[in-house]
Amino acid sequence: MRVFVTGATGFIGTEVVRDLIEAGHTVLGLARSDGGAAALAAAGVGVHRGDLEDLESLRAGAAASDGVIHLGFNHDFSRFAESCEADRRAIRAMGDALAGSGRPFVITSGTGMGTAVPGDPSVEDHFDPHHPNPRSASEIAAEEVAGRGVRVAVVRLPQVHNTQKQGLVTPAIAVACQKGVAAYVGDGLNRWPAVHVLDAAPVYRLALEKGPNRARYHAVAEEGVPARAIAEAIGRGLGVPAVSLTPEEAAGHFGWMAMFAAMDMPASSRLTRERLGWHPAQEAGMIEDLDHMDWPAARELVRAWMSPAGR
Repeated sequence: MRVFVTGATGFIGTEVVRDLIEAGHTVLGLARSDGGAAALAAAGVGVHRGDLEDLESLRAGAAASDGVIHLGFNHDFSRFAESCEADRRAIRAMGDALAGSGRPFVITSGTGMGTAVPGDPSVEDHFDPHHPNPRSASEIAAEEVAGRGVRVAVVRLPQVHNTQKQGLVTPAIAVACQKGVAAYVGDGLNRWPAVHVLDAAPVYRLALEKGPNRARYHAVAEEGVPARAIAEAIGRGLGVPAVSLTPEEAAGHFGWMAMFAAMDMPASSRLTRERLGWHPAQEAGMIEDLDHMDWPAARELVRAWMSPAGR
């Protein structure tokens, strides 16, 4: 199968592309820069120039392929609602090219979209189009496309990690570097689900190959890692104390991340494992990867980002 992949040069996309090629598929990757195009070509991937705002480039890439995996997303979470609306437009554009073809289209969402009861693990089969999370825009667009003769599957992601990146934990590390403490809210028992990036990648391929229309999958290895345990791991790595904040203190401490810091968002992957035959193979969990990070390098990255030239 020739698969068009957006976000093909990203943290997760790089591993998805590798997994697809190892399984015998060919890949056409979206590249917005010369550097991205060179990286794709070096990996044996076809290059399709464009970006997520260029809807015509997205339509053309989808039209030229047997299926689509959509991983590209603007991860500026300080403008999260805007990014989600842009994602809605991108999904609709690629859906235009795939309409009536029956070809597979795998989109990305977050596990929080499967939460029916606060405190209970989110589940694959739950979808609420009125969910207050702005990421609902992606799944609403997916539903629209699924009704137009396209085989749509949604892969919902938790915090995806290795020893370099950890989803929303990465900006939490940046805050800890800036503030000199690794913070959590209240008792820190609120939970974040997690998966190693090498385990997340096969879920996309399996959803592409096997998923029926309107299928939803959770790429979750750990149902919920306590926020306090995450903060303590960051504290160990940076050599700073882990401290509890009140909700009022958290708003000023975390900035835009405050909306996520106190969320309790465990997630189940039981149905995904049953339906796709997927089982996480990586032994390293979120805390173990944090304990094996290159912390001096992490500090340097934060310093570079905070400098006027890095912004």
